[in-house]
Amino acid sequence: MDIFLIYLFDRFIYRISHFMRHWYVDSFVHYSRFVIARLEDMDQTIALKVTWRNIFQPLYQERNVAGYLLGFIFRSIRLVMGGVIYTVVIIIAAALFLVWAGIIPYILLKIAGQTPAGLIYKSTL
Repeated sequence: MDIFLIYLFDRFIYRISHFMRHWYVDSFVHYSRFVIARLEDMDQTIALKVTWRNIFQPLYQERNVAGYLLGFIFRSIRLVMGGVIYTVVIIIAAALFLVWAGIIPYILLKIAGQTPAGLIYKSTL
């Protein structure tokens, strides 16, 4: 009988650890691959690397002062805007993953009869 209880406890711990690994590690790997693929798709339009390489080239190969000046200005603006867009997308993706990662602790706190807001409220009383 003791071996049976030990076996059940072992399976219980194994299943919980397997679930946690699947929920956090595997989902992080799949989600990060998804986000990187979307960033690569965006790079087909934004093309930061190509823009950076050609920042000092004249616009439309117009080799005069206006072409060099406008090329630098427009490409600089494109680099800044592309960097902002990438940053926003990465921040949103990270926030979504943190929400995903917080689902289990939130559910466990709900089951225990507490919520994060309730814990803060009780600590102020």
